Amino acid sequence: MSKITKDQVSEILKEIAVLLELTGENVFKARAYYNASRAIEGLTEDIETLIKEKRLNKIKGVGKSIAQKIITLYESGRLPYYEELKSKVPPGLIEMLKIPGLGPKRIKALYDKLGIQSIGELEYACKENRLVELDGFGSKIQENILQGIEFVRKYQSRFHINVAYETKEKLLTYLKELKGIDIIEVAGSLRRFKETIKDIDILITTTLKDTEKIMDYFTSYPEIMNIIGKGATKSSIRLNNGMQVDLRVVADKEFPYALMYFTGSKEHNIAMRGLAQKLGYKLNEYGLFKNGNLILCKTEAEVFQKLGLVYIPPELRENMGEIEAAMNNDLPELIEFNDIKGIFHFHTVYSDGSNNFEEIIKYAKAKGYKYLGVADHSKTAGYAHGLSEEEIYRQWEEIDNWNAKIGEPYIFKGIESDILLDGSLDYPDKILEKFDFVIGSIHSSFNLTEEEMTKRVLRAMENPNFTMLGHPTGRLLLSREPYKINMDAILEEASKRNIIIELNCHPFRLDIDWRLLKRAKEMGIMISINPDAHNIYDFEYIFYGVGIARKGWIEKKDVLNAYPLKKVKKLLKMRK
Repeated sequence: MSKITKDQVSEILKEIAVLLELTGENVFKARAYYNASRAIEGLTEDIETLIKEKRLNKIKGVGKSIAQKIITLYESGRLPYYEELKSKVPPGLIEMLKIPGLGPKRIKALYDKLGIQSIGELEYACKENRLVELDGFGSKIQENILQGIEFVRKYQSRFHINVAYETKEKLLTYLKELKGIDIIEVAGSLRRFKETIKDIDILITTTLKDTEKIMDYFTSYPEIMNIIGKGATKSSIRLNNGMQVDLRVVADKEFPYALMYFTGSKEHNIAMRGLAQKLGYKLNEYGLFKNGNLILCKTEAEVFQKLGLVYIPPELRENMGEIEAAMNNDLPELIEFNDIKGIFHFHTVYSDGSNNFEEIIKYAKAKGYKYLGVADHSKTAGYAHGLSEEEIYRQWEEIDNWNAKIGEPYIFKGIESDILLDGSLDYPDKILEKFDFVIGSIHSSFNLTEEEMTKRVLRAMENPNFTMLGHPTGRLLLSREPYKINMDAILEEASKRNIIIELNCHPFRLDIDWRLLKRAKEMGIMISINPDAHNIYDFEYIFYGVGIARKGWIEKKDVLNAYPLKKVKKLLKMRK
């Protein structure tokens, strides 16, 4: 006989009630399960006794039907009714209940009206202001939901790179205020610019003989939640946002080797140690040794040089051919943030953006951008106030006026057109052909088979007005997996048709994946690093896009918006 407890029974009954609400069942039916859950929770008698004595349905709040389900659950350890209900509800909806103040009714409304199935999708929708005009929500509730999501995120094991990077910047500023720290560097996956980060690794050297002072200072950081461990050379803390930070103190002469080792990746380190062995060396976090003697290197670059390699940038250290390329002095000259000359794919108040052209131009001009490519949502995206044909003409007129007035930054006329279920694009060709560029994106019907989704996108790419593929796999990091799509086929088509692939640098997306970027580069496909901005501050996401582009071996020459205005105009015309 199952040993399921009354608390477990109570919890399952409560979850059944929630599932009934989420599936739109009769409110009284859901209430009956809530009442039964509370009744079981408050029992003072043993549930096994009640079942044996057939007294379950005598308990106030537990009817005959629910009593039978409890017996089934208790005797078999499972309940088919519960399992069937769970199969009808996306698991992410249950996860959303963790957000304070967000109940089943609102979650169902979000699912029904916006198709939101996870916390990540909800957060993204809030950032795009999609809840502001939704019945039963509004700006205040949207703000509260965002605060609730932030609370939930504290207990998540991985973090978006922008959260990790901002956390790192504040912590380094704090640590640098302590006198006696000589060198301070971040290592680990953050230095390699992985798209999601588990924890932050910091290495320091110091002139202080007493490292206890450093550890006391580190573990007194104002934003600390708790101290995980504290020692003379290593301490670990957990911050209020839930992120773990490890601090290591290393000797000056060990620093280059320690930085290389703790930067990783594990696979890169194994390959590097193997190479060192072949050359008669031993390599670890303490040094590079020959016949037991330390080969003194002052920098990482010197360590690579001793092993016959040119310096390998941290972003590339994933054992994906970087060591072989470094042997042959054939590493790419990676793109830099300052190489970006303009911005494509941002939204204005015409659709779901927060800023008008005047505000965007002022901001872009201050940042030194030479051109801007507006891409508001198309008409099918009703949730995002997609543009009607009349609004398109009105926007074009405004763009023409701004271009005549300001000269720089130049504004390109673009649209983010939904790729519809049959692979067609929003608007007839007579309108599409008048845009300077058209970004085709999937925003609905994510659950197609790989064959169906691939055919859908390939058909869209056949349209001669299709310029750029937006966020190609539809993923939302930490919340939504990529939809099923054959990216080999998509990249082949992009190469054949001279279609640009977007690297969407919103930290929730960072899509196309950096592993695919290297392949796209080898195929001669041009990349556009786009912020998918919904307000002027989202333009800063370009920083993260450039980091991911570097991780994907991308060079300046591979990136559309790294070219000057005159060249970009020519490149876009070539793709029409």
